[in-house]
Amino acid sequence: MTHRGGNDKIRMSNDERNRNDENRLTLQPFNNSTFAIRHSSFSAAGAFTLIELIVVVGVILILTGLVLSTAGYARKKGARGRAETEIAAIAAALESYKADNAIYPRNSQTDALDSTSDGSPSDYLSASQYMYGEITGDRNFDGTRDSGAKSYITFKPTSLLRADMSQPPSLSNPVTAIRDPFGNGYGYSTRMAATGSGGYNPTFDSWSTCGEIGPKPGETFQQYQLRWVKNW
Repeated sequence: MTHRGGNDKIRMSNDERNRNDENRLTLQPFNNSTFAIRHSSFSAAGAFTLIELIVVVGVILILTGLVLSTAGYARKKGARGRAETEIAAIAAALESYKADNAIYPRNSQTDALDSTSDGSPSDYLSASQYMYGEITGDRNFDGTRDSGAKSYITFKPTSLLRADMSQPPSLSNPVTAIRDPFGNGYGYSTRMAATGSGGYNPTFDSWSTCGEIGPKPGETFQQYQLRWVKNW
């Protein structure tokens, strides 16, 4: 009897556990108001409001603008520094050329270019090309020094303008100008030496417009020139 009663107790205990498990799995009824309160509490604690999202997006846009403007300023400043270095190197090569030839490179294009009034880099190509050929000894503009010619400076292909920039300089793809860090040709003028006016130096003028192609609206040419890198 005792043993049988123990089994009954075990069965009753198991039955009670099963009923408790069923009760836990059974959905308990609740009213709509209780559900609404709980749902509202969850939304407020776990989601962003529209205003918060707008603020976050605005902050991201402002930070992105600051980063881009700073990066652009740094690139332009670096390009200006490189232009200053290259103009100084070109000037040194021109002085060496004069020491050997008693004159700076000059032709009708360099004598005609007026640094006091011409601010369009597209007008600099012929004068820059001639000067390049004289100081590098590459007078056929194929990117290599001519036989027997003296070179006073050398340039990497990336520093030389040509019709097809994806291909190296050659007779079919000749150098058209010395390229400044902004992608335009350097200006080179001997107008002052030729005419006594229309330039800044009695020897030669060399400059870069730093990527600009002319004065801004309402701006004088002299104000435009203040942003150039130049040898005067």
